[in-house]
Amino acid sequence: MTKKAIELYALENFDLRPVPGHEGGRNLVYICSLNGENRYVLRLSALGDRKEEDYLAETEFIRYLARNGAPVADVIPSVRGKLVESIEQKGTTVFITLFEYAKGMLLSDNGYRYRKGAPLDEYFYNTGKALGAIHRLSRQYRLVHRRGAFSDKYTAEYIDCLISDTYADLKRAICRRLEEYRTLPTDPENYGLVHFDFSDGNYHVDLNTGDLTVFDFDNCIYCWYMFDLAHLWTHGVGWYRHEPDPEKRMACMGRYFGKILEGYRSETDVSGEMLEKLPLFIDMTIIEFVIDEFECCAREGGEPDKEDIGNAVYCLVNDIPYGGFGEKW
Repeated sequence: MTKKAIELYALENFDLRPVPGHEGGRNLVYICSLNGENRYVLRLSALGDRKEEDYLAETEFIRYLARNGAPVADVIPSVRGKLVESIEQKGTTVFITLFEYAKGMLLSDNGYRYRKGAPLDEYFYNTGKALGAIHRLSRQYRLVHRRGAFSDKYTAEYIDCLISDTYADLKRAICRRLEEYRTLPTDPENYGLVHFDFSDGNYHVDLNTGDLTVFDFDNCIYCWYMFDLAHLWTHGVGWYRHEPDPEKRMACMGRYFGKILEGYRSETDVSGEMLEKLPLFIDMTIIEFVIDEFECCAREGGEPDKEDIGNAVYCLVNDIPYGGFGEKW
C-alpha cells in the first residue's frame, strides 16, 4: 500500500517516517523528508466510512484556501495531477493524499513555550487571525464536491443507535440541544464549511515570526462558524486550568477569548447575537467529543470509560455551562 503511494506521488527518494497513532485517529500518516528536511505529509485513509467525494471536497477546499492566501498547508497533486488517489487493498478502498509539511512546530513539542520575548497575547491573537482568514474565505467559497453537514450526522436517530440506554439521561440531554441547534440561522454569514477540529494539535507555529500554518481538515463539515470559535475556547482552558479561584479562571478565559476575537475580527466578523450563544456552542464541542468517544469504542466493540467522559456527561445532563470550568473544584 505504501509502495504504491510512493509511486503515485514520486516519493522514491524520500524518507518516510510514520506518525504514531493517537486515540480516535482515522488514518495512517507519514512524514516525508528529503535530505533531513520535512517536506510533505502522506495520508492513507482506509476506515471505509467516507467516499471519494468527501476527500475531494476536503482537498478542493484546502486548495482554494491556500491559493487565496489562507495560512494552510496546501494539498499536493499526484503525478497524474489528482488531488486524491485511491487503491484497492483486500477489498477496501484506500484514499491517498499528500500535503505540504506545515512550517514551524506544534507548540506542545516546545513544552507550550511560546517564542522568546513575545507575549502569549500575540499567540492568541494570531490563532484567532488564522481562523478568521479561513472563515472569511469559506463565506465566499463555491463548492465543487459537497462535504457533509452537522445536521446530516448529529441526529436523534443516530444518537439513539450509537449510545446505549445505560446513558438515557445523556441521550435526552444531547437531543434537547439538537433541537436548539435546529433553530439557529444557517445563512452564509453564520454557517459554512468549517475546520471542525481547530486546536493547537492541528496547526504549527513558526517560533521566529509567530505565524501559524493550519492543517488536518479531515473533519471539515458544514456547520456554524461559532463551532470553531467555541472549540478554541474549549481547548484554551488548559492555560488556566490550575487557577483555584473559579472567578479568576473565568476572567482569564475572558481575556484569552477576547484576544482570539480581536485576531479573528482583523479578518472577518462575528455577530454579538451569535457570541451570546457561546455556551451553547461549547456544549456542541462537548457533544462532538462524547460522540467521538462512543464511535471509537464502538469500532472496538465497547463503550467509553466513564472516567473519560464523566465530566462531559455530568455537564450536559445537568445544564452546567462552559463544561464546568466556572464551577468550584
